[in-house]
Amino acid sequence: QIDLGHAWAGCLGQCQSRFVRWPKYIRLQRQKAILLQRLKVPPPINQFSQTLDRQTATQLFRLMDRYRPESKQEKKARLRQRAEERAKGKPDAPTKRPPMVRSGINTVTALIEQKKAQMVVIAHDVDPLEIVLFLPALCRKMGVPYCIVKNKARLGRVVHRKTATCLAFTQVNPEDRSALNKLVEAVKTNFNDRVDEIRRHWGGGVM
Repeated sequence: QIDLGHAWAGCLGQCQSRFVRWPKYIRLQRQKAILLQRLKVPPPINQFSQTLDRQTATQLFRLMDRYRPESKQEKKARLRQRAEERAKGKPDAPTKRPPMVRSGINTVTALIEQKKAQMVVIAHDVDPLEIVLFLPALCRKMGVPYCIVKNKARLGRVVHRKTATCLAFTQVNPEDRSALNKLVEAVKTNFNDRVDEIRRHWGGGVM
């Protein structure tokens, strides 16, 4: 004997899932994804869909984690210790700034223009994209290695923020020099040296 009540309820549940009133931001995400598939996307925008491979990205984030800026709590503890030493009568000796990744579009742009950046990491999902659209061209012009990685939130975690548009290495400790050089070589091969291919490659147009 078939329980028609349960069968009808199950059918209703399946049918209704198709007519969920999704939140507006989810609808916009889905519409944008479909538009980017359908419309022809020019090369400067399409290049942000070609990101660094997972293995190299893992090595990159492992290196960046060693050069995270100090958090508010760490800064507070450092300043408190310095104040305590001054209170004991010791001479005030400002600590030298350790090497760390620099974040923020204005800071990174200035570092690229001054040729102080050793490598630039750009998020692929910045919104609006115009914020970082010029960065790959600027890096190529100044001869600075750059790469595009997935997830602005993942970049943000490195610098204790919700999201970050881009990060830059300025200097690293001697023991990490070889690791950075390997990453720079991989990044140059995948991004800087493929400029002609990137310029020709349009995206979208899938009907």
